[in-house]
Amino acid sequence: MTRRFFLELAGATLLYGFALAVGLALANRLPTGSLGWYAASLAPVPTLIPITVILVRTVARLDELQRRIQLEALAVAFAGTGLLSMSYGFLEDIGFPQLSMFVVWPTMASLWAATVVINQTRYK
Repeated sequence: MTRRFFLELAGATLLYGFALAVGLALANRLPTGSLGWYAASLAPVPTLIPITVILVRTVARLDELQRRIQLEALAVAFAGTGLLSMSYGFLEDIGFPQLSMFVVWPTMASLWAATVVINQTRYK
């Protein structure tokens, strides 16, 4: 990953944070269930598009080994998140507290990052 990648990602993440703060501030001032309330609640979503583009473009620029490392990491993250979310879903059925869907992305990102680190050491 290059310095350019991290700068672009930092900028896109700051944009997301700004949209999130503005969206939450607006949503808290609008009547619940109104069209504006829904729009304000979803305000951060379009700012996730640049983050996605940056990630996809960066992977497309990687060499074959780095692509393999990323693909394996994404496979582990995808399958691991599915396994963990399904397992916890069964636990919710027997009384465990319900979790927000917001835990899915951090779980997937954590598994992805951990697998990249493991793969980097394995292939070096």
